[in-house]
Amino acid sequence: MPSEPDVTVVVAVYNTMPYLTTCLNSLVEQSIGAERMEVVAVDDGSTDGSGDELDRFAAEYPDVVTVLRQPNSGGPASPSNRALDVATGRYVYFVGADDHLGPEALERMVAAADEWGSDVLVGKMEGVNGRAVRKPELFAENRSEIDLYDSVLPWVLSNCKLFRRDLVERHKLRFRENMRIGSDQPFTLEACVRAERISVLADYTCYYAVLRDDGGNITQGAVDVYTRLECAESLFGVVAGLLEPGPERDAILTRHTRWELTMPTREGFLELDRDAQEDVCARVGKLVEEYVTDDVLYTLPIIRRARLRLAQLGQVDLLCEAIQAAVDERSYPIAVKDGRTFLAYQGFDDPALGLLDELFEITKGMRKRLSQEVRTVRAQRDGDTVEVTVRTPFTGPGAEDPAVVRFALAPRGGKERVHLDEAAVTREPGEDGMRATVRIPVALLAGSPRHDLRLLFHASGETHDVAVPAELPGASGDTVWHRARPYRLSVRGDERGTVIETRPVRPARAVAGRIRRVTSLGGK
Repeated sequence: MPSEPDVTVVVAVYNTMPYLTTCLNSLVEQSIGAERMEVVAVDDGSTDGSGDELDRFAAEYPDVVTVLRQPNSGGPASPSNRALDVATGRYVYFVGADDHLGPEALERMVAAADEWGSDVLVGKMEGVNGRAVRKPELFAENRSEIDLYDSVLPWVLSNCKLFRRDLVERHKLRFRENMRIGSDQPFTLEACVRAERISVLADYTCYYAVLRDDGGNITQGAVDVYTRLECAESLFGVVAGLLEPGPERDAILTRHTRWELTMPTREGFLELDRDAQEDVCARVGKLVEEYVTDDVLYTLPIIRRARLRLAQLGQVDLLCEAIQAAVDERSYPIAVKDGRTFLAYQGFDDPALGLLDELFEITKGMRKRLSQEVRTVRAQRDGDTVEVTVRTPFTGPGAEDPAVVRFALAPRGGKERVHLDEAAVTREPGEDGMRATVRIPVALLAGSPRHDLRLLFHASGETHDVAVPAELPGASGDTVWHRARPYRLSVRGDERGTVIETRPVRPARAVAGRIRRVTSLGGK
């Protein structure tokens, strides 16, 4: 083997049988050839036979596989650093011992990095067994150069990339052994910041990320709140040390704020005692105060950014209430105020907290939100009209404005919508939303056999037109007369929402039905 192989593959191993066998086979069978690669595998105190499997491969492929051993360190950082200390390749590539490579992965990546002059190259990744790969759009096409700050790369900071080893050694890049999770992110981030060129190889699947059947991947298991918090603190400190305040830092911290920083304010927070909850709030709040600009904060979904503000204010009770509401799958009303819409989440419109309304403003996804939360809950006939009651999530002073919330009928078959007279709509405001009862004359329904009920919501300069799903117990029907003609009237729900049907009935059948009802009543 040459003194300097093209690539050193680093494998940190801890109890990964039988996946380790697949991983190692995918390495020794690489098309790049044994003379151009080396595999340095570090057994981090495995107890499941992984060490024996490493020895088997080292004996069969002595010119390729080198095995190092150490007591268990608690994570992949220490074994990865030990492998880097002995690596000799021009490039270094990290492979999870659960995962495996495509047969031509190393050959293709080394060739592309040589051609493009890449310091860091990201090979296409795919998930196996239901494993999700973040931001697959990164692999839409080959790119000889991408911008760290103007791409989705900050969301893909795993170390499963090809790094020029000269870059690694020149900047003394190593994994942070004090980080129990996420230790690859500071390493990858600093390499990308230092790199003169970052590239993407997308026309060949290089890396297969496997979800173990037992869910035992280190990145997939349950992690306690304090471990998550320590990870966030480390990452924010690394980013602050690498980048001055400004758009580039914000581009990186957007990811870490949305993901790592919000993790401590999820379900695990409820399991902590009061002192621990206050401590977590204080530490999360400090990170928000020092590093999270409004430009970053307002990229987050409303619930995540509101929780960060509640933590920053030390509002433990409100934060617990908000997290419990999520556990209970509680929905929130939509407050309509001055023509704008806000999620009436914990802390909204509370003068004592002084949080800005903008923190809770709904700026996108309104149509989807309404489709999920608006429902027809009651339908009945009243003489020559049909009364339909719709539950909406709207509250606030603007909710009862007819220009904001309206209803229409949409005849199936392409005809124009029929807007319902606002005089026929009555509204009952409530804390959890407004109920609107719409009175629909049979005369409006007789012209088409089927009508869909639509809700039209106008706010922030946009009108959202959504079907109204039904929570009715089932189809209900009755015979009504219009212009001396009988119709079978029913209100039910189908896959398109609340549908009102009026189908002509033969007069003789309608008259017979009337006679039966009258006879039945007279016999009582």
